[in-house]
Amino acid sequence: MRLTRAESKAANRRALIDAAREVVGREGANAKLEDIAELAGLTTGAVYSLFGGKSGLMVAMIDDYTGPLDLGPVEEIAPGRPLEEVVVSIARQYWRMSADPEAATLLLFEIRVMDLVLNDAELLTKLNTAINASQAQLAAHLAGLEHAGVPVTREQAVRLARALKAMLSGLGQAVVLGVHGSSEEYFADVARALITPGVLGPA
Repeated sequence: MRLTRAESKAANRRALIDAAREVVGREGANAKLEDIAELAGLTTGAVYSLFGGKSGLMVAMIDDYTGPLDLGPVEEIAPGRPLEEVVVSIARQYWRMSADPEAATLLLFEIRVMDLVLNDAELLTKLNTAINASQAQLAAHLAGLEHAGVPVTREQAVRLARALKAMLSGLGQAVVLGVHGSSEEYFADVARALITPGVLGPA
């Protein structure tokens, strides 16, 4: 079945973003536009047509990837569950992601992205925006959940989301690197320990 113009454009865009992720994962800031286009099965002209150039493609790639904390587990939890149960579910999912053999490739990509963005103010701003948006999305899932008999406020959810992402990212990297063999239960216990007045702040 022949693709429409819009479908073809979307497919080419997806192919270039995926190719950019792969090449940047190998080369970091040294990634070449020609290599990305070749891997996608397209020309560099397609990059300029769809993204305006390499910089635009890098921005789109970073926008497409906001970090490894998958919100799927949050969305799958039935409504009405207490805050602690949701936080523990996220921690368990993150441990499974970190222990997966593919996690090393993901971590390498993140390191290469850091190499890329630290040399480009525009990309760094875009990455910060994407990270903040991801944290806000997580906070939106946590806000209103019950803790100690009262709903978590938006401000408390933001503080907890920020701490949770930072903690899980650090623990996950250590697992990937083999620094320690933390268990799923340890991830859950540490995440649960974040639910304190000091982290949440005033109601």
